[in-house]
Amino acid sequence: MKVDGREVPVHGSLLQPLRRRTSDQLRVALSGVCVLTVVIVSLVTRGRWESLEHSISDLIGVASPQFSNLAYSLYGVAILALPFAILLGIVVGRRWKLLAGYAAAALIAGIALSFTGSGIAAPQWHLDLTAHLDTFLSQFLDDPRWIAMLAAVLTVCGPWLPKRFRMLWWVLLLAFVPIHLFVSAVVPARSMLGLTAGWFVGALVVLFVGTPALEVPVDVALRVLDRRGLRVQELTVLSPAGPGPLVLSALCRVAPGRDVVDRPWPRAGEPDPPVSATGAAGCDGGTTTVVLDLFGQHQRSEAAVRQAGRWLTLRSSETPAAFASLQRAVEHRALMSTAINGLGLSANWPVAVSSLDRGWMLYAHTASRGEPLDGDQQDQLVAVWDGLRRLHARQISHGDLRPENIRTAAGVARFEGFARSEIGASEAQLQSDVAQLLLVSAELFGAEPAVRVAISAVGADQVIAASGRLTRTAMPKRIRRTAPNVAELMKTTRAEVRAQTNTEEIRTEQVTRFSRNQLIQLVLLIGLVYVAYPFVSQVPTFLTELRSVNWMWALLGLVVSGLTYVGAAAALWACASESVSFKNLTIMQVANTFAATTTPAGVGGLALSVRFLQHNGLGGVRATAAVALQQTVQVVTHIVLLVVFSVAAGKSADLSHFIPRGTVLYLIAGLVLGVVGAFMVVPKLRRWLRDDLRPQIADLTTELVDLARDPGRFLIIVGGCAGTTLGAALALWASVAAFGGGATFITVTIVTMIGGTLASAAPTPGGVGAVEAALIGGLAAFGVPASVAVPSVLLYRVLTCWLPVFIGWPTMHWLQRNDLI
Repeated sequence: MKVDGREVPVHGSLLQPLRRRTSDQLRVALSGVCVLTVVIVSLVTRGRWESLEHSISDLIGVASPQFSNLAYSLYGVAILALPFAILLGIVVGRRWKLLAGYAAAALIAGIALSFTGSGIAAPQWHLDLTAHLDTFLSQFLDDPRWIAMLAAVLTVCGPWLPKRFRMLWWVLLLAFVPIHLFVSAVVPARSMLGLTAGWFVGALVVLFVGTPALEVPVDVALRVLDRRGLRVQELTVLSPAGPGPLVLSALCRVAPGRDVVDRPWPRAGEPDPPVSATGAAGCDGGTTTVVLDLFGQHQRSEAAVRQAGRWLTLRSSETPAAFASLQRAVEHRALMSTAINGLGLSANWPVAVSSLDRGWMLYAHTASRGEPLDGDQQDQLVAVWDGLRRLHARQISHGDLRPENIRTAAGVARFEGFARSEIGASEAQLQSDVAQLLLVSAELFGAEPAVRVAISAVGADQVIAASGRLTRTAMPKRIRRTAPNVAELMKTTRAEVRAQTNTEEIRTEQVTRFSRNQLIQLVLLIGLVYVAYPFVSQVPTFLTELRSVNWMWALLGLVVSGLTYVGAAAALWACASESVSFKNLTIMQVANTFAATTTPAGVGGLALSVRFLQHNGLGGVRATAAVALQQTVQVVTHIVLLVVFSVAAGKSADLSHFIPRGTVLYLIAGLVLGVVGAFMVVPKLRRWLRDDLRPQIADLTTELVDLARDPGRFLIIVGGCAGTTLGAALALWASVAAFGGGATFITVTIVTMIGGTLASAAPTPGGVGAVEAALIGGLAAFGVPASVAVPSVLLYRVLTCWLPVFIGWPTMHWLQRNDLI
């Protein structure tokens, strides 16, 4: 390439690879939203256009014909000349590829707005100036196709135009809106559609053709270096522009009497900066190598999107301060390099920072010194951790400790890549550095030496706290990519930290604004609204029936409903070998009602029980086995009680109201057989049964055998499960009695157990709809009138479901605050 009349050889291509740049994608998305907005607003407000036009006329009056013609004529000349002026600039500049984009954008925009219900409508432009001089110019202002073509070509060509002309022509194009409103009092809806559609078409063309960011102003960058006393002899492309900057290596001759790199005074044991054999940096005739990082518009837009995404997903302590512009971001990188170089820990230091043409930024720095990390050199491990300790002692965080950003020289760590570094870093950012270096050093040098050296350098407490960030969420993606099996590596490193620090458990650090538990609670809350809606619709009728309720029976039902939580807690307490707090376990049962009611088949309640046991000292396998044991005994107890009470009822009843028909039973049986067949045929399902489910069943069988050998514990579990079932039946019996019903306790118990069985198979959260229908049908089958059954079931559901659900929400928050779940 030629710069100021001299030839500078370039090794490699300066042209950026064609890729979907973030700025171009954002432009397409924004223009598409504008098109949809204009279309929707036009359809909604079409009937009010005339009223708006009359209001504008009454407000400002209608311009005189002479003024209107003058305004239309002057503006029409400008609008008509605009595309030809742009075309002339393209031809004079010999931008033939841009000319193809210009033509494509104009053609596509014109054709797109020519489609009508009867086909393509050709423009009816009359070019006879003698017969239609008064309307020749205004016809272009009123045709949305012309406006669309102008917007499309201006979008495509605008980035290549000088900024002053680009802004002027956009203002000129947008001026048609006030021209229509204030001159002729007409709402230019079709022209607005043409403007947004043309912008959208132009944005699409730019996305495929490219922007002037493809034209790298390297010549301007070389002139900047020349003013710094560096005459570039040749350039080598190290990395093409993409997600990162365009990186060039420049072999430069130092001007006489200039110290090109402005080196600091050499420190003890540090090597001098790399200098070629032809001379020393700063000496007459010497040469040196400088690395040029060139940041374009794509890096600016992509960085803005990345920062916005981090702000939305991460907590404020994890999110660095947003940069106002690309220039501030590049300056920050240079300033951090200067600060860290002052500690003798930087692999390079800045040479020049400057703005270039077309939105580019230059960051020139010396070539990196030191050797890359090598897993076979254990002395590098000590040097790197000592370097991080020195950074943290000055409250400086690095933020991007990938292996390529870490070097060592003469036993001293050398860092580079300071785009995410911070001075005055928060404790979270310092811990993130430790976690990143733990992962990287464990991958290169092994988990045991990495953890041992880390503890020696920064202390056991800091390593334990940072180990909570060895998770997929807390570890940045750029760091996770450095290890092929990062999940297993993080698990191994955490285990090594626990072993070397004698720590039983490492608490996972939450770095996101919304944790997994909070998202689950949000889903549960939505489910609560969903399941509560049918009940809310029946509230007026229910409140009317409450006028005749016997409140003593209702109070008895409430007390019995509360005692069922004690029975469930006792059963789970005995299943967990009495190793958790019975008081906290009883409180957890209230929160369990909320989790079970708002999820289908009560899976949320099971998950909450397992999590509670894990947070209170039981291992994952032991907690799962305890919950599975309780559920197994609960099912067996439920079936036994159903058989016993059915025999005790001693009377026939029409159960067709809530017992499925034969066809449904056949369908269920066929579905079960199909599932069994699938597990027999599909190899993955067979392996799941053999490798995952079979060991759990074996553990459950062992628990049942141990339970049979411990009568006291067995009686507590069976009594708790039976109390839960019978307590629910007693609550329904009290509700029926509250409205004057005469059903026996045995009858109500059968109805409750059958209704609960059907509800467990219902797909709705909490069995809403299925429970009410089954209970009302069951009471009717045993002779309870509908006028009593309906309000009784609703009262029963209030006592056993809705009140505990609304109390369960704050109870769950209390358990979280006290680290019980």
